Amino acid sequence: MKQYDIVIIGGGIHGVGIAQAAAVKGYTVLLLEQTALAAGTSSKSSKLIHGGLRYLESGQIKLVNESLRERTILLKIAPGLVKPTKFYLPIYKKTSRPAFYIAMGLALYTLLGKFAAFTRFHFVPKKKWSSLSGLETKGLKHVFQYWDAQTDDKKLTEAVMSSATNFGAEIACPAKFNSAGKTPSGYEILYSKDNEEKSCHATILINAAGPWVNMVLDKIRPATVKRDMDLVQGAHVVIKQPAPVGVFYAEAPEDKRAIFMMPWLGQTLIGTTESLFTGDPADAQPTEEEIEYLLRVTRHYFPNWQTDEVARFAGLRVLPRSESSAFSRPRETVFHTDMNHPNLFSIYGGKLTGYRATAEKMLKRIKPRLPIPKNKHNKKTDDLLITQATGQ
Repeated sequence: MKQYDIVIIGGGIHGVGIAQAAAVKGYTVLLLEQTALAAGTSSKSSKLIHGGLRYLESGQIKLVNESLRERTILLKIAPGLVKPTKFYLPIYKKTSRPAFYIAMGLALYTLLGKFAAFTRFHFVPKKKWSSLSGLETKGLKHVFQYWDAQTDDKKLTEAVMSSATNFGAEIACPAKFNSAGKTPSGYEILYSKDNEEKSCHATILINAAGPWVNMVLDKIRPATVKRDMDLVQGAHVVIKQPAPVGVFYAEAPEDKRAIFMMPWLGQTLIGTTESLFTGDPADAQPTEEEIEYLLRVTRHYFPNWQTDEVARFAGLRVLPRSESSAFSRPRETVFHTDMNHPNLFSIYGGKLTGYRATAEKMLKRIKPRLPIPKNKHNKKTDDLLITQATGQ
């Protein structure tokens, strides 16, 4: 039976990030993915690499600080995949958050970004409002412009896995995880690939299955503790409207949530919603109500846009179970272990922007339980160039 230091279940951004970080450190790694890399939430996000300006409002300073740091790193190591993008934040007479409040948030954003040029913001003068892609100017009082970044989430995930395999990580895809049984030295893992059941042994088993995280835990013996969680659906729609001059970050009039209208492959992408989801994560699809909600907000701010639908998709966030609205819940990544399974680690939640930091934190957690790596490379993931995977 083949022996690995680490077996990872899940080929989303966090799974591949951990595979890369582990392979760079010289550990033997196998990643199991049931369908395709980034087939789930990691290809159905809002495509943003950002600090999370709105998380300041709920006091998630640590998350914003980390996200801004990671944004800077990704702009450096993945310049072909992560691009600086202008963000516009319009303030109207009926906007619930006044201009001074937004300015204070952007000032804090700049402070956490260490006053780098890329973190600064300014007012767009009224004489330039006509250049803002048809933004409604009736009742418009101010427009802020600041910077964040965009990416192709699927291509980024593929590129990180390509980097991992360059350092020796292995991938089985498509491969169905069947079960794992605890052994004195780790886990014996059974999985199916090419219509054949295969087995391997891992010292450490990492569950990075995203919305399937608890389903994976159900297949581990002896039974293990799971966290209470909610799956929250984020719907997106692509419309025919030619790409706007940047990302517009606007408040939905009916419920005051933040909605993005952004350039995407020459057209316009709009997102996102937050509604509880139950059932098989593979069945997640935007509802008609969600799409109409997004289009209503868009027509409110851009009455002359073409809103014919081109495509729609929905991703699922893993959030701690709570009676509060999804919009206000914490977004920090949760690392879960069970005292009866000291070599099993599960990831709940997490942000696309922070995948690299999440991977590094995971490696620090599991290092004491791993053997000394045989082939450590003299590399670090914060200066390792990430380029688009070939053949994609």
